[in-house]
Amino acid sequence: MIEAHNLTKDFKTPVVREGRFSGLRTLFSREYRLKEAVRDISFQVERGEFVGYIGPNGAGKSTTIKMLTGILHPTSGEVRVGGVNPHRDRRQAVRQLGVVFGQRSQLWWDLPVKDSYDILAEMYGVSGAEKTQRLDQFAELLDLREFWLTPVRKLSLGQRMRADIAAAMLHDPDLLFLDEPTIGLDVHAKRNIRQFLSQLNRDFGKTILLTTHDMDDIEQLCSRVMVIDQGQLTYDGTIPTLREQIGLPTEIRVKFRGPFRVPEETEVERLPYRVTGIEDDTVVVEANRHEIGTMEIIRALSEWGDIDDVDMAEPAFEEVIRSFSAS
Repeated sequence: MIEAHNLTKDFKTPVVREGRFSGLRTLFSREYRLKEAVRDISFQVERGEFVGYIGPNGAGKSTTIKMLTGILHPTSGEVRVGGVNPHRDRRQAVRQLGVVFGQRSQLWWDLPVKDSYDILAEMYGVSGAEKTQRLDQFAELLDLREFWLTPVRKLSLGQRMRADIAAAMLHDPDLLFLDEPTIGLDVHAKRNIRQFLSQLNRDFGKTILLTTHDMDDIEQLCSRVMVIDQGQLTYDGTIPTLREQIGLPTEIRVKFRGPFRVPEETEVERLPYRVTGIEDDTVVVEANRHEIGTMEIIRALSEWGDIDDVDMAEPAFEEVIRSFSAS
């Protein structure tokens, strides 16, 4: 569905001169500094995939999305969306894709939500019957009718985001690009958005590429994740494999029934796990489960006392990404 071959995007920014008559010198002789926002990125996204595209601020996520949608022209490389180049065949390409930028709306600010949909339907050549059918469906799934006749400027952030996603899907595109769709939303609004996106992918077979800083979005929605850092694609695979590659420790909380004894510090230092806390009847240890098995850890800890309960927690995905970017 998406093919990106050796994508590179450079931006030229003017160098600000200092000193006397700097403005005059800049007027007649301007120098530029070259910034490489995206560097030689290649990947493919198959039809029906739900892919997370993540990385630190300034890594090149939004720049990549804008090249894939035809908003920005790459300095070098090529893009194909559904077999079409979005820069050369823009009209044909935009019929296949929907775009949602979390901090920008495609709706008309002073018009009621319903009127914006009428305008978008005309722009994309969506028939009256198709528009009615899709809006009825979206209205039910996203609960749009509560603000159907409200001007966009009076919507809450969560309402506007639901309205924007419905607008992006009005012409029934095969591919949906989402750039920070849950930014600033409360827990309830995020849950509604995630449920709808999951249904679009699962039940309607829509291909979705998502950029976000909300790691819960990635873990709950995406079957595949790509990590970009300093303009380069540094990882492309599944979330569990990414965790394995980083090797961050699993936190294990062991609750003891009755008295227990934690080994002396000199003994613990020789163990393949680390005691990070002792809370009443509970001991917290960290271990890399690729170096030592869970049952082996539990057997070792059972020598400290009578185990009542065990709880394990994998490292937060946000911590995985932070460690991956720093490595």
